[in-house]
Formats: sequence, structure tokens, C-alpha cells
Amino acid sequence: MRLKLRTTSAILMMVLVTFLWGTAGVVTRHLHFARSFEVTFWRAASCALALGLALSLQQGRAVVWRKLRTASPLFWASACCWAVMFTAFMIALTMASVGNVLITMACGPLLTALIARLALGYFIPLRTWIAILVAGVGIAAMFATQTGGGAFWGTVVGMCVPIAGAINWNVSQYGHEHGHDIDLVPAVLVGATISAFLTLPMAWPLQADAHDAGLLIGLGIFQLALPCALCISCSKVLKAPQMSLLQLQEVLFGILLAWLGAGERPAPSVLSGGALVVGALLVNEWLGMRERR
Repeated sequence: MRLKLRTTSAILMMVLVTFLWGTAGVVTRHLHFARSFEVTFWRAASCALALGLALSLQQGRAVVWRKLRTASPLFWASACCWAVMFTAFMIALTMASVGNVLITMACGPLLTALIARLALGYFIPLRTWIAILVAGVGIAAMFATQTGGGAFWGTVVGMCVPIAGAINWNVSQYGHEHGHDIDLVPAVLVGATISAFLTLPMAWPLQADAHDAGLLIGLGIFQLALPCALCISCSKVLKAPQMSLLQLQEVLFGILLAWLGAGERPAPSVLSGGALVVGALLVNEWLGMRERR
């Protein structure tokens, strides 16, 4: 999807993107029969079909297949990261509260910085190290009240999302620095396809009725395929710190929608731990923007 955006338009579009992302939690709370791997399968499969159709119409199937055949190992690494994110996110939502999962995901930018330091040797300022420490305390606070059961393991699975996202960003950054830019929309397409194929055997036999299938197909198109494509367009206009801050809106939208639309009120430990995570990221990015100015 190629859009010519100005900064203001890109910011407004990111508000829409994060709102669409935030609908996943409330929608899954209204499913009748679909659970766990089946939820992931329907969402990933419909996302892959939607993106495949869009790319075929835009570029032609021959062009898309040629790009896939000649893709670099970095592209496939990125696609695998997308697959992990898509799979772990939906499974985590079926095991833990929306607030737990989204706040766990919010530490992604800090994990990105940490992996960039460890793997690529990037310099990390003291403020970011402090933010990583504070965010870690916030995550630990959420874990402390979940000594076992589905909520605990749901948060553990949810941690796979920011870890895979951090690796994905660093893979993309490494490729860009070495002249191998990754075409992200096809990478999302391949990631969704991998996720669908991996989860289908574990989801079989499918239990979703027409109601569940409709909701999950809607998620694949409007909560995943469309906002991911729009986000990639916005990333070409907005700088990384702006993107990091704007993406935090998903946490707010997701928790608010689950609260209003499904009566899922966040636990006190989630709110207190989440305040540390989000606060650490906000302060870190704010100080970073002041330094750059």
C-alpha cells in the first residue's frame, strides 16, 4: 500500500491504526466456541488472504512470487518474527487479560534497544538503561500476583510478542544498513501464512460457528492486515521515537475497549505494573526527543 502522507496525516492515521489493533481483545471476548490455536488460525489465514489479494492486485501475482523467490535470508527471518508475533499474541489473549498482554507488549521499544546493544553494538544512553530497569520492575509486579494458572502463562506467552518484535526491528535495521531493505508488507503476508499453517493442525477440528468465523475473519482483515499496511506507510514519514510513542495508544484503546465492551476491568497489579512500563517508555522517549532537538 503506497500512500503519500504528511506528518499530521501520518499521526492521525497512527491513531486509527492503534484503535484497530486495540479491537483484538474485546472481539475475542465475544467468541462462542473458537479458542486458542483456532483463534490464531482464522485471524492469520484471513490476514494472509487479504494481503495476498491486495499485493496481487497492486503488483501482479508474477511480481509478488518473483520477490518471494529471490528474497534474502533477512526477509525470511523477519517473516518468522511476524509469525511468532501473530501466533503468540492471540494465544496470550485467550489465556490472560487484555491489560496483561498489551502492557507486556508495551516494553517492545525498550527490548529493541537492549537487543540492538547486545547484537549490533549500538550505544544505549543511561536514560534508556534506567527505563529498561523500571519497565522490568513493572513486568515483575504483574508476574508477582500470578503465581500460576492461565494468567501467568498467558503473560509468559505474551512476552514472545515484544521479543520477536524487537528482533524483527533489529533484523530490518541491519538489512537497511547493509543495503538489503526488507519489503515489510510481503514479510507480514508470509508471517501470517506461516502462522496459519503452524496452528491449523493444533486447531483441527475447527469448532468456530459462523458467528466466530465472521468475527475472526474481520480481525484478520481490519485488525491485522489493514492496520499493518497503514503502519508501514506511516513509518516512512514518522521517526522511530514518534512511532514508539504513538503505538502506546494500542494499550489504552485495547484496555478501554475490553473494559467497556466486555466488562474486563484491569486488576490493580496490572494497572500499577503497567504504569511503570508505559511511564518508563514515555519519559525515555520524551528525554530522547529533547536531546535530539
